[in-house]
Amino acid sequence: MASSKPPKKLNLLDHNSIKHTIDDSVSEIVKSGGYVEDVRLSNVKMLIGIIIIVIALFSQFYKNKFPQNRDFLIACIILYVIFNVLLQLIIYTKEKNAILITYPPAGSFTATGLVVSSKLPRFSDIYSLTIASADPKSVSANEPVHLTKSVTEWFTKDGILVEGRIWKDVEALINEYTKEPKKKR
Repeated sequence: MASSKPPKKLNLLDHNSIKHTIDDSVSEIVKSGGYVEDVRLSNVKMLIGIIIIVIALFSQFYKNKFPQNRDFLIACIILYVIFNVLLQLIIYTKEKNAILITYPPAGSFTATGLVVSSKLPRFSDIYSLTIASADPKSVSANEPVHLTKSVTEWFTKDGILVEGRIWKDVEALINEYTKEPKKKR
């Protein structure tokens, strides 16, 4: 943990800011443990987003005006909807609440990385963190582990994140995941 960084201070009434700050800290902690982020899913999502933008630009700036380009516009609208549905399916089925997906650490005997997921329900102070295998069907996958805690334990009254506390909790959760016995066959 680097002490040269300024403390993270935020408005404790801003739910999104609290979740974002905690998620960023959790990601830093996991990466500091030797896990490297797997950005393939993010790259696929960005590629689909670029395709959606290109479709929208083609439909907007096509050389013919409306009555002549009717069929072209209909095709663009259909493609736009198809790629947006595909993007939402990827987010809903693959990404879920994941804040970080990693490769296995270098030199590790496990063949899977981690999926770190979090939830902070609106109007609640209870933050849930889950660490699971990136490939749950793998023989080296462990059972997911969970941490549920009030965010008030990680912040001072002034809205400053106490990184030592969150660091200790997340490292303990990672250790619990990596030391857990394998599933019975």
